[in-house]
Amino acid sequence: MKTLLSEKELYDGVSRIAHDITATYKDQQLTAVGVLTGSIVLLADLIRLMDLPMRVGVVQASSYRGATTSRGELLINAELMLDITGRDVLLVDDIFDTGHTLVEVVKKMKEFGPKSIRSAVLLRKEGRQEVDVLPDFVAFDIPDEFVVGYGLDYEDMYRNLPYLAALEPDDIARHKQNSTAEQLASYQQP
Repeated sequence: MKTLLSEKELYDGVSRIAHDITATYKDQQLTAVGVLTGSIVLLADLIRLMDLPMRVGVVQASSYRGATTSRGELLINAELMLDITGRDVLLVDDIFDTGHTLVEVVKKMKEFGPKSIRSAVLLRKEGRQEVDVLPDFVAFDIPDEFVVGYGLDYEDMYRNLPYLAALEPDDIARHKQNSTAEQLASYQQP
């Protein structure tokens, strides 16, 4: 894997958008809603850096499943989300790629009657946008590579890396080979 952003660079970028968000909302009460599961590390770091009265919740949205690097049907589960009616909401997500997830999650959240919705993302992938909407707060623009770490995953692995890395094709092949070997070994045990 090739490192794209170090721990220090990630901290600096998250600190910068935390400052911008705090300045935007000033003394207003904010409801931060993280998109599971990729945003959990960002959400945790971000809310600790914002000096605002705040409520925190989550919404589940996913379009990538299993050993894929291409998006599938977007599924949104808002049952975990706290009440956002009449609230100023900040939707926190890990990555803005094509933009479809952001558009659909915001559309779903509007059904609950928030006062306002803005969005913050850790990463915006260059040249991938397919929608006319952009996130309100972006920590980093990155090249069009499949990235892991700092909450982002490949087959539910690598989320715990404290830095951001790009998976190379041989990393993906090695991961698939190791997963297959582990699966075979588990079937052979009595």
